[in-house]
Amino acid sequence: MKKFFMILAGIILFASMNSAGAARTKILFIPHDDRPVSCQQTAEIVKETGANIVMPPIELLGLAGCNEHPDQLWKWFEENAKDARAAVIASDSLLYGGLIPSRKHEFSQEKISAWVENFQKIREQNPEMKLYVFASLMRTPLFGTKGDIEEPEYYAEYGDEIHQYTALLDKQEISKLTNDEKIYLRQLKNSIPQNFLNDWLQRRAKNFSATKKLVDFTSAGVIDYLIIGRDDNAPLCQTHKENRALLNYAKNKNLPKEKFQSLAGIDEFNLLLLTRAINDIRGKVPKINVQFNKGKGGKTVPMFSDEPVATSIEDEIIIAGGQMVKSPNDADFVLLFNTDINGETLGGHNMPPSDKPFVPNLIPTDSTNNFVALVEENLQRGYKVGIADIAYCNGADNALMKILHDKNLLFKLQSYAGWNTATNSSGFALSTGILANYMMPDSKNKLLVRRYLDDWAYQANIRSIIGHELFYMPRGAVAYYQFDGEREYVEQRETELLQDWAEKNLPPYKYLRGLKVSNTWNRMFECHIEFGEDE
Repeated sequence: MKKFFMILAGIILFASMNSAGAARTKILFIPHDDRPVSCQQTAEIVKETGANIVMPPIELLGLAGCNEHPDQLWKWFEENAKDARAAVIASDSLLYGGLIPSRKHEFSQEKISAWVENFQKIREQNPEMKLYVFASLMRTPLFGTKGDIEEPEYYAEYGDEIHQYTALLDKQEISKLTNDEKIYLRQLKNSIPQNFLNDWLQRRAKNFSATKKLVDFTSAGVIDYLIIGRDDNAPLCQTHKENRALLNYAKNKNLPKEKFQSLAGIDEFNLLLLTRAINDIRGKVPKINVQFNKGKGGKTVPMFSDEPVATSIEDEIIIAGGQMVKSPNDADFVLLFNTDINGETLGGHNMPPSDKPFVPNLIPTDSTNNFVALVEENLQRGYKVGIADIAYCNGADNALMKILHDKNLLFKLQSYAGWNTATNSSGFALSTGILANYMMPDSKNKLLVRRYLDDWAYQANIRSIIGHELFYMPRGAVAYYQFDGEREYVEQRETELLQDWAEKNLPPYKYLRGLKVSNTWNRMFECHIEFGEDE
């Protein structure tokens, strides 16, 4: 009984400290869009630490964006910044209406430049507020997809040529082209309609000019920390080319990594910067030990990235306000990377729907077994362990997750992430692992549940199962990327499958009763999972 009251007293003390802390830790958060994982789920994680996260109305963070949204967001930002300790801001939302609008907007250079100057105004009005900003260099996808809402319509037809064309321009700057490559470069330029190429390059030029101004503001102290993200890029492409120019520009400003970074990724920056804000407010510098699976390990250059994961995670640790240490004995948290032994990205879980039924790969390889042994070794030594599951893109490694489930290891972890790109997953696993130290165990487990539902159940399984079903419907595979009448059917099937999956694979938490799934962007790429009423 005495032990019970001691535990109860500790819980009450923790709750009161977090309540008092929340009042003192108002953090403004403007994400780059309203996708659940980069908006609600990110805020949910930080709220569990007791911080007071304040966000603008969700209708200002939509997919399409519109001309008045930046003005409305600036007004909201100015009104709410007065008593905030920190602000984590996606400049894409304030300058273009969001991440996706940044690739398709029609704003003039003059309008964008005027919005950029508002950062100076906010700083002058709130000199004590920490200002953390992240922006994106426009991505250069390998190809376009019909029905994809994330690029201009012409990219569906000419995306492959645009990517190859800019890849050769990039290579031309850093090495020599062969005669065949010079001929191919001319052929590519002639094959892309000039008006489409001009539209694409001129928008990039406007965005790049605004990004340079953000670097100027960071050098002048207007912005406390700036990250530039390279989303869905490759070792040779326009994004890589622009990044080289940006790094040279920042180098001339003598900006250290403690003030400015440019790295692969984008969606994880919300949570990484919020983690930094929490650590700065609490005066903490968490120590992180990183370990990779056998084989190529940290030298792996995953799909949608242009650098090794060992480089990316070092930068992410700095962004989160942490410090990398060599020994797990000195660490507050150990992050393990599930990588393929050969350094390959093992396909993806968002392949176009086909007539072949989806069958999850549950057969562990030597690489899988090696990684499970690494997890068990670190847990047995008493370390707090997180997993960045990046062997596959866009979803968890089914074989790995089945073993972790069967060995009852899922809820012995500090954090887990296996969604979308490798840097998305590593940034989420890192940040959640750090922030879990400021949470009660039930909160930590609830965050794990959400990742297992989203990354494992939905992304690695349910999405492909329903994609196969859509293949036989009138609009076929196109419906997978953009619904037109299929949404009600899809959401009903998703909910049925997820409820069944949760019942078979997760503990009977009350909030799992009545799970509901929806697709806020009218496509299958991401979903919103709503916990039941008994939450």
